[in-house]
Amino acid sequence: MQFIQSFDPASFLDSTISLITAFVLGTVIGAERQLRQRSAGLRTIVLVAVGAAAYVDIGMRLWEHEGAVRIIAYVVSGIGFLGAGVIMKEGANVRGLNTAATLWSSAAVGACAGVDRIAEAALLTVFILAGNTLLRPLVNFINSIPIDEGSAEASFQVRIAADAERVPELRDLLTARLKTARYPVAQIELVETSDDVTEIVATLVSTAAKAGDLDAVVSQLRRSAGVKHANWSASSTF
Repeated sequence: MQFIQSFDPASFLDSTISLITAFVLGTVIGAERQLRQRSAGLRTIVLVAVGAAAYVDIGMRLWEHEGAVRIIAYVVSGIGFLGAGVIMKEGANVRGLNTAATLWSSAAVGACAGVDRIAEAALLTVFILAGNTLLRPLVNFINSIPIDEGSAEASFQVRIAADAERVPELRDLLTARLKTARYPVAQIELVETSDDVTEIVATLVSTAAKAGDLDAVVSQLRRSAGVKHANWSASSTF
């Protein structure tokens, strides 16, 4: 049998140690994700780490270092597709990026274990846990800082609700007011909210704007005939 001829106890022990290392370290990373109820929890992280270790170990045993390098390249690209599956976009918000990054990093832990770099795998695990836990207070602190609209890159929109019959002239007025304030318009959309009211949405070219300038434009528009209400908003760009 091919198995009897190819079986090498020393190589089998080496593979066992690699897989156990990937399993243990994957469990440590996955436990933190499971506690936070992330979409990719304990089992997913463990399977990614062990799978990466197994593939790299196979490449190492069949073609030595050249095979390991080749397999690692495929693991990196393959995990990218897996990570894309946990990323979800809800309106302007994107969720799952951190989970996808954790999956990607867990594959690196498995790859290190697969080439018998156990110390490096353990060190990488420490950094992954630190990124997911120790940096959380810093992220919360940064998020609590008020956004400076004048310096932050964002997508700015000015909206006015107008009488349907006055939409053409108010659209031109909106464009002119913004141009005078030195905020050119990238595009304008018309949204019918009812039979007699249409919302005009102007998206600015600028990725930075002063709140006072936009407040002044909106204030002028509110006084125009046929305008029901007017406001502006900013959302983060990615």
